[in-house]
Amino acid sequence: MHSDSTRQRHGGTDRQARDHSPEAQPAFGRQIARLDISAPVVRAAGGNLGLTVAEAGCRYIEHKKTIGLKRSTLSDYESFLRVHLAPFFADHRLETIDVELIEGFMAAKRAQGRARKSIINYLGLLSAIYNHACRRGWCTRNPVADVEKPRHEHRDPDIRFLNLPELEALLRAVPDTPLGQTEQLLYLAAALSGMRRGELLALRWTDVDWQAGLLRVRRTYSRGEFDTPKSRRSSRAIPLARRLHEALWHHRQQSVYREELDLVFSHPATGDVLDPSKLYKRFKAAAARAGLRPIRFHDLRHTFGTRMAAAGAPLRAVQEWMGHSDYRTTSLYADYAPDLSHAAHWAARAFDLDGSAAGL
Repeated sequence: MHSDSTRQRHGGTDRQARDHSPEAQPAFGRQIARLDISAPVVRAAGGNLGLTVAEAGCRYIEHKKTIGLKRSTLSDYESFLRVHLAPFFADHRLETIDVELIEGFMAAKRAQGRARKSIINYLGLLSAIYNHACRRGWCTRNPVADVEKPRHEHRDPDIRFLNLPELEALLRAVPDTPLGQTEQLLYLAAALSGMRRGELLALRWTDVDWQAGLLRVRRTYSRGEFDTPKSRRSSRAIPLARRLHEALWHHRQQSVYREELDLVFSHPATGDVLDPSKLYKRFKAAAARAGLRPIRFHDLRHTFGTRMAAAGAPLRAVQEWMGHSDYRTTSLYADYAPDLSHAAHWAARAFDLDGSAAGL
């Protein structure tokens, strides 16, 4: 919600302040749903085009639907527009929004406790809406381009992962039930393949290449829907460790759902996809029973990355196996590469105080 100074600075009224509040957001959602994006765009008085951010945003998202943007991304865009952009900018027309007002939007979101990355995402959508509007002739400039964006938060360089005793403790803490056995194997697969949770939930038996010893990532499960992986690099092949190969083979022999198109980690009673939220709660409970420090499911993925790097696998290969689009993400595991284990030896030789090393 705006502070008093922000409302005064932008000439906002009490009505606008109420419109920008969380209580007003459902009403904006209904307003957006009623927009007729098929109607032609008309010019308002003074020559400015009459589209609001909500109207232009709906047209932009509809355009993205027609060119096949991923459903998960469209869902994010719709949420950003409905919950954040439309309520704040309300009835402001595209041509009337300036840098100062956008900075007010950023300040309001910071006051609401939104993360910098989230604010950057909102601004990214607003900028994309403006660029689309400029191409369509609905406005003449993109004011977001002149806004100084929030700096990205610095990531904690320490990554969390499980060592082998911790992984074994986690697996032992899973209940010995049909569902528990499935989820125990899923945890093992996450740690030994580095696959994301959604990728594991979407894995089918046809994706297991027994002869080549590979797992092929071809789809993911997110927000109740199967979809293609998040990026081009996310479609990949991962080496199948012997332990995981044997565990998957045994699981298939025991499972009722063993056809090629059946899910590998399906619910044992129904064959349906596991509920991600319930899966995560059971994972946290198992970790607590195992006496582990607080961990996330994603830390199983880090377990794969650190173990592979420690085994001497080239980081470029680790990048491919994990589906990282940016090598800088993979470089987090560089500290675990085995060549660094001899660093103390080389330092001792370089700075040997008796002068016997390095020609001193």
